[in-house]
Amino acid sequence: MENKPVQPETMSDQQYDDFYKKLRKQIEAYLKKKDFEYADLLLLVPDFFHLLYKLMRDPRVPSDKKLKFAAVLAYFITPLDLLPEAVLGPIGYMDDLALAAYVLNDFINQGDVDLVHEHWAGKSDVLASIQNILTVADHYLGKGLWNRIKRNLG
Repeated sequence: MENKPVQPETMSDQQYDDFYKKLRKQIEAYLKKKDFEYADLLLLVPDFFHLLYKLMRDPRVPSDKKLKFAAVLAYFITPLDLLPEAVLGPIGYMDDLALAAYVLNDFINQGDVDLVHEHWAGKSDVLASIQNILTVADHYLGKGLWNRIKRNLG
């Protein structure tokens, strides 16, 4: 992807595809070298990025939800956040993943589960994955950081 900052709502399909592929390669390469307790969750990061992007581009999704998805996508592509990928490597995407699951859970609870299933490209059950991420987020992020992330999303 280009070195210039990209706003998620104006991200081209090519920029999205480049970021998605780079993200998947980074995570897979990292996990070949490291033993990580939450490897199964870390492997979901590109799938959640894909899901948010597709939902943000879907004309059936209400604009207020699209804004939340765009905010989470911006958090994904920002190298310095609460768990900075620039410092921690791919493990730094764990807060991004938790935030994505939190926003998607809210979207699903408002009755939009069919759109989530339609755009899900992952191999696992998306609803079970969201619940699993939310269940263990306190443990892998720490309760203080997880509460801070949720509070900032408002």
